[in-house]
Amino acid sequence: MALHEKLITYIYTTIFLFLTITGFAQMPIFKRYHIADIPGLGWLAEFYITHAMHYIFGAVLIGLVAYLLVEQIAAGKHEKRLTKSGYTKGVMLIGLIVTGGLMVFKNLSGTPYSPIIVSILDLTHLAFCMALLFYSTFTLITKKGWVRYPIKDIVTKRIF
Repeated sequence: MALHEKLITYIYTTIFLFLTITGFAQMPIFKRYHIADIPGLGWLAEFYITHAMHYIFGAVLIGLVAYLLVEQIAAGKHEKRLTKSGYTKGVMLIGLIVTGGLMVFKNLSGTPYSPIIVSILDLTHLAFCMALLFYSTFTLITKKGWVRYPIKDIVTKRIF
């Protein structure tokens, strides 16, 4: 794995970790189960802090996804291709971004969402989050990557 790819993986993992933590902090499970009472974790019980952090990391995730999408298009199909697990994670990420964007819009004053729509939106966002968490764990265990390199595959097959 090239340095660029390691850096992207590190950034994505950091974003994913903080989005997960701050997202669950919105439910307030950290205060309820006294996790926020552990020294140094009191910020997890502060709604406005975790809310702002969730928005910031969400914006960084959108930027990273946009960068990787442009990079994927620019690279073309001959240099690297998304795998099935890459497409699956991509769909889950797009679902999270869309539902997250709709939830940001919901939080603006004067938004005409009914309580049922808000509940459906919240549950859909949570479902995408949980699906991505479980699928990411599965792909980590089974060592399935996001992309494959057809040129390297051809060279490897000729050598071996």
